Amino acid sequence: MDVHEYQAKEILAAHGVAIPPGTVAFSPDQAVYAATELGGSHWVVKAQIHAGARGKAGGVKFCRTYHEVQQAARDLLGKRLVTGQTGPEGKPVQRVYVEVADPFEREIYLGYVLDRKLERVRVIASKHGGMEIEEIARTTPDEILQVIVEPAVGLQQFQARELAFQLGLNIKQVSRAVQTIMGAYRAFRDNDATMLEINPLVVTKDDKVLALDAKMSFDDNALFRRRNIVDMNDPSQSDPREAQANEHSLNYIGLDGEIGCIVNGAGLAMATMDMIKHAGGNPANFLDVGGGASPERVATAFRLVLSDRRVKVVLVNIFAGINRCDWVAQGVVDAVRQEKIEGVPLVVRLAGTNVEAGKKIISESGIPIIQADTLADAAQKAVAAWQSVK
Repeated sequence: MDVHEYQAKEILAAHGVAIPPGTVAFSPDQAVYAATELGGSHWVVKAQIHAGARGKAGGVKFCRTYHEVQQAARDLLGKRLVTGQTGPEGKPVQRVYVEVADPFEREIYLGYVLDRKLERVRVIASKHGGMEIEEIARTTPDEILQVIVEPAVGLQQFQARELAFQLGLNIKQVSRAVQTIMGAYRAFRDNDATMLEINPLVVTKDDKVLALDAKMSFDDNALFRRRNIVDMNDPSQSDPREAQANEHSLNYIGLDGEIGCIVNGAGLAMATMDMIKHAGGNPANFLDVGGGASPERVATAFRLVLSDRRVKVVLVNIFAGINRCDWVAQGVVDAVRQEKIEGVPLVVRLAGTNVEAGKKIISESGIPIIQADTLADAAQKAVAAWQSVK
């Protein structure tokens, strides 16, 4: 789960990280009021979406007057902002963040990520802020600084101090940078985050160290104990198909292909997607209906997959262990009849418990369903059906 910049900054500020004064606004008039309350003579108005590279896409506007603040908010609110991280469809801007724009001297990169291979938190820093970490790694790989945190003791003050000195900060700046590095680590650890990026972390003329931008992602599996984070969720930033899947406890991730997948089990779903690619097609989604693939869940899965207009073929691949093939087959038949699926070829591969009974239900349904015996056979038939439709 992702949050907006202003929400990430609220979390950081609660853990002792210094941030510039700012206020969220939902209308141009609110943006002007925020600027007057914040004071100062220069402000920046930032579109709040769950994506980076906003500045390059015109989502960050520097303002010198209240009128410019109002106009910037009017230009951004209600717009779909397309950046290098959103895809061509973009993301809707429903709120902006008005922040005091004080001058600064240096930009630094600071990030925290959960390294699943090492099972450790990895702290990444660079003297060059304001760029994406991929660009920093490509242009100046030798200047990327890294610290692996030992989970038994956590990030230590001396590690943060060493990192600050390696970033070329002076004595005053180092003490404030240590406070920022340690506070950001606590924010990451105490909220079950999987990624925290402060880019840029800026140093001002009076030696302040401020988080000028912030991005945070959280572990979905830990949200049950982080109600404060759940309350920050903005459904408008999510794929509506994924939001619908969450409501029905289905594991769904939308992709860009044309062959919709309905599979039970994450491993089998991944294998199904691989086989579709191997056969020359492109999967439209990852969808794991889980072990209890009841007729109702299968019908829900069909509605979800077919809500994607790019889907030209649907492939159902079920291996029944605890589940039963006859239940799944009945769910497939009911879904086709209820949803009145026409013009979309349907390929079904069943294996496991009561497989013969399941095949019989499909055969006697009178519905033109293409049956397959193996995963490879199912993938080939799905791709062939897609090519014929195309």
